[in-house]
Amino acid sequence: MSEASAVRVIGLWASPFVIRVLIALKLKGVEYEFVEEMVGKKSELLLRSNPVHKKIPVLLHHGKPISESLVIVQYVDEAWSSAAPAILPADPYTRAIHRFWAQYIDDKLPPAIRTLKGTDDGDEEQAAGQLSAALQLVEAAFVELSQGKSYFGGDAVGYLDIALVSHVGWVKAVEKIAGVALLDEAKVPNLAAWAGRLCAHAAVADAIPDADKLVEFSVKYGSFSKPINSGAK
Repeated sequence: MSEASAVRVIGLWASPFVIRVLIALKLKGVEYEFVEEMVGKKSELLLRSNPVHKKIPVLLHHGKPISESLVIVQYVDEAWSSAAPAILPADPYTRAIHRFWAQYIDDKLPPAIRTLKGTDDGDEEQAAGQLSAALQLVEAAFVELSQGKSYFGGDAVGYLDIALVSHVGWVKAVEKIAGVALLDEAKVPNLAAWAGRLCAHAAVADAIPDADKLVEFSVKYGSFSKPINSGAK
């Protein structure tokens, strides 16, 4: 069995939760096969591999399924621990803080993004305010955790970088859809610069969809986005 066939990712290119899995694998230099899900229709492979949540992404490693994106990222770091860089911080306290902020990001960003792109009902102005406030808190966390270096993980891309950058494409897309400024140099200068650096990184550049492409996806598949992506972690 080839390395690529030993590692398979069930997902959808537009899902931020799938994107973070692809980045983690690329960082570790792991070859994989990408199994694309159809929008609005869940495959038998997905239902069989994730019978509890029936959501993407799912990582299949030698046929064994792992689901929930942050769990998968941690698994990739542990399963390929000999491959640099380490994704999770070595220090237990720092590791816990990075996990806290990763969970905060997933609690705050996706609901607001879904409202702004019209997938979920809600007040768009309120959602934009909530998303902007969340990014400003994450901006402060970046300043503290990066300690003047390029990434949340310091000199190397790490767990929290992966957790946040996976949402950058959709943040930029809803800026266009809703006509709001979110990842803006005037509001979050450090995060804006971080996003520019990270989206140009070799392990990230090909994984982050172009904002215009995501806008087109939202227009075409908006009614299907909720069952495919909502809750996919």
